[in-house]
Amino acid sequence: MSVSLDDFPREFVWGTATAAYQIEGAVDEDGRGPSIWDTFAATDGAISDGATGELADDHYHRYDDDVQLMAGLGLKAYRFSISWPRIQPDGTGAANPAGVDFYRRLATSLLERGITPYATLYHWDLPEALEARGGWLARETADRFAEYARVTVEALGDLVTNWITLNEPWCSAFLGYASGHHAPGKRLGSTASHAAHHLLLAHGGAVEAIRAVSPAARVGITLNLYSVKAASDSAADLDAARRIDGLQNRLFLDPLLLGSYPADVLADLGETDWFASNPASDPVRIAAPLDFLGVNYYSRHTVRAGDSAEPDSANPGSESVEFVDTGAPRTLMDWPIHPEGMLDVLEQAHERQPDLPLFITENGSAYEDVVLGGTVDDEARRDYLEKHVAACAAAVRRGLPLAGYFAWSLMDNFEWAWGYSRRFGLVHVDYETQERTVKKSGRWYSEFLTQKG
Repeated sequence: MSVSLDDFPREFVWGTATAAYQIEGAVDEDGRGPSIWDTFAATDGAISDGATGELADDHYHRYDDDVQLMAGLGLKAYRFSISWPRIQPDGTGAANPAGVDFYRRLATSLLERGITPYATLYHWDLPEALEARGGWLARETADRFAEYARVTVEALGDLVTNWITLNEPWCSAFLGYASGHHAPGKRLGSTASHAAHHLLLAHGGAVEAIRAVSPAARVGITLNLYSVKAASDSAADLDAARRIDGLQNRLFLDPLLLGSYPADVLADLGETDWFASNPASDPVRIAAPLDFLGVNYYSRHTVRAGDSAEPDSANPGSESVEFVDTGAPRTLMDWPIHPEGMLDVLEQAHERQPDLPLFITENGSAYEDVVLGGTVDDEARRDYLEKHVAACAAAVRRGLPLAGYFAWSLMDNFEWAWGYSRRFGLVHVDYETQERTVKKSGRWYSEFLTQKG
């Protein structure tokens, strides 16, 4: 396979991505308040290896070295998230000066090395004080998020001009409030869709707040989208695919880009009446005009109709749908590898708003990594990366408005409910010593970006 920078427009953005709770550590320093992930990680049995993000990659203290590492790899953009409880320890009020100072130092370090910052306002670390008041099940949280967006952009908007409001609201809603697999660990079935609505409402309010403070800012949101295929042409299997595509993709794409929820998905959830009871102004707020859409793409779902309901499913209303093993190679996360599925989801977004620029804001793979002789020969990840970069090139040739690609992740980190047992990084982290080692995949990406290979 041959793919090069010549396959992309000169202005195409190349970067990598991380999230605050996964790398920063310093969870109780400089006035940071507790988040739902601090609480969840301290719960027995919640994290597979019993770990927490208390230290993580110690990025809070090592950020300048990490930025230097990025510069050495030839990266031109970096997507990071801002910890809400580091800015507002209780989720309300004035910005915490120490928290602001950290992100100003990080952004300045990036800019000094020619790396453009892309800041995500919410990558799942809701202040625990707001969860105690209802979390994303409470409409008030959407208003608090808009306030948080305002104070953050007021504090950082002179350094950061690219903003992402939310990362993967499907995960926040359905892994957090339906399956309980993620913080805050609740199992509430279809009621989790109320959290989804409030997340989207928060996004709309944040877009308004950002534009009011910084009219020149570019604002988007990131969704985790999956290509969904039916296992057969039977009516039952086609309906299973409709259901999962609806809950995973259309429940978010449609209100954001078309201004309304898909009626069939609300019917599947059994929540049509609740959604109809919300103010008529909500759809307008949610569909606030975007400058770009971020897409996190990892895999494809192949599904069929099943006979029994899965308890505590992340797919409420469609608990009996079965996910089929098609024999495709899989990562350590047990996710089948389908680079061509990236084009499916980009097309799906493009059909709804043809002129909207699209970014791949996450794409990556977890494998067993071992440092031998000072190197990590992660050929499987390198191959995954190359094939998905080639899929991006195919999207550009197809005429899709793909404007950038961010590899997940810069370095190994706290992988949520998996703790430190899953490594996604282009850079290996020794969690005992905090030593960073660029993997073969990271070297390939660097050579691709600098055209040394």
